[in-house]
Amino acid sequence: MATIEECRAALEKLSENMGSAEGDVRAAATLDRSVSCWITDLDVTFVGRMAGGRIVVRDTLQGPPRERAGIRLRMTGDDLVALVDGELNFAKAWGSGRVRLEAGLRDLLQLRKLL
Repeated sequence: MATIEECRAALEKLSENMGSAEGDVRAAATLDRSVSCWITDLDVTFVGRMAGGRIVVRDTLQGPPRERAGIRLRMTGDDLVALVDGELNFAKAWGSGRVRLEAGLRDLLQLRKLL
């Protein structure tokens, strides 16, 4: 099972990857939205903001998200690490329910470019 530190590192790596993206992916990464990522097996939520092509984690909270973020992710720590490392296909994980992504319709249409 991935640790809180490994999950935070994975989110930082994801942020770095988004920051260096180009084209349509870069355009999708420039959304300015609040973000939460609930790691279900650790029962920890990372909260922050996606802005300027990066994700900045501002806090780590015990339990599920307390407020509804503009972009909400839910998965296990191992799945987060595997996604960021390229070992797990996001579309398949999302389709099977292993990973949950919730956002407004316009945001989902933009975020699909990241996938």
